[in-house]
Amino acid sequence: MKIYHVPCLQDNYSYLIVDESTKDAAVVDPVEPQKVLEVANLHGLNLKLVLTTHHHWDHAGGNEQIKQLVPGIKVYGGSIDNVKGCTDKVENGDKVSLGADINILSLHTPCHTKGHISYYVTSKEDENPAVFTGDTLFIAGCGKFFEGTAEQMYQSLCVTLGSLPKPTKVYCGHEYTVKNLQFALTIEPDNLKLQEKLTWAQKQQQAGQPTIPSTIEEELETNPFMRVDLPVLQEKVGFKSPVEALREIRERKDNWRG
Repeated sequence: MKIYHVPCLQDNYSYLIVDESTKDAAVVDPVEPQKVLEVANLHGLNLKLVLTTHHHWDHAGGNEQIKQLVPGIKVYGGSIDNVKGCTDKVENGDKVSLGADINILSLHTPCHTKGHISYYVTSKEDENPAVFTGDTLFIAGCGKFFEGTAEQMYQSLCVTLGSLPKPTKVYCGHEYTVKNLQFALTIEPDNLKLQEKLTWAQKQQQAGQPTIPSTIEEELETNPFMRVDLPVLQEKVGFKSPVEALREIRERKDNWRG
């Protein structure tokens, strides 16, 4: 399995997931199809599937155009998310295969939108899995609660995504990492892993390089929204339950002007 980043718009990422034996590929959130096709053609890939995380235009807005440019391509999206150009609706637990070796599992991760899907991708080769989390889980952050509740985001982040194998690579929808880490340090100023990751992310940004992927393990160490089960973190924000702590941290982030 090979994964290519395709930077789009101001700070979005599309991703190409490639089955190396067949060169069959899926693309996550191809908001600028021409850019995606340039990368696909450069590597001789056969685009077979679109995996849409959610209905917002900066993720689903290229679906109709990519269908015109790649006749017969299938477009997957959450069954209750009203995804533009969707040909195949998916629900939690639905599986799709790609090429000879890759399996894609749909995980319903609602809150940012009510039908948001994260895609958990495994290979028959002995490789670490990957998860494409759209705007649910960011590196050191999470999406705004546009269509859901703190309870839902807790379930999506800490239960559904948090229970994936720790080496799982995390590919999210936006390059928000530096700002997210700066905010996270307002919650946990003494977290050494956070301080180290911020220094690294700033260097990456200065070099024009992505800060993505992370891993589930790194997120459990540095992402305040995924650390709300820890009593020490609940204490820092003045609550005794993970959901209340999550709600409080999200409110602080919404009002933060770092």
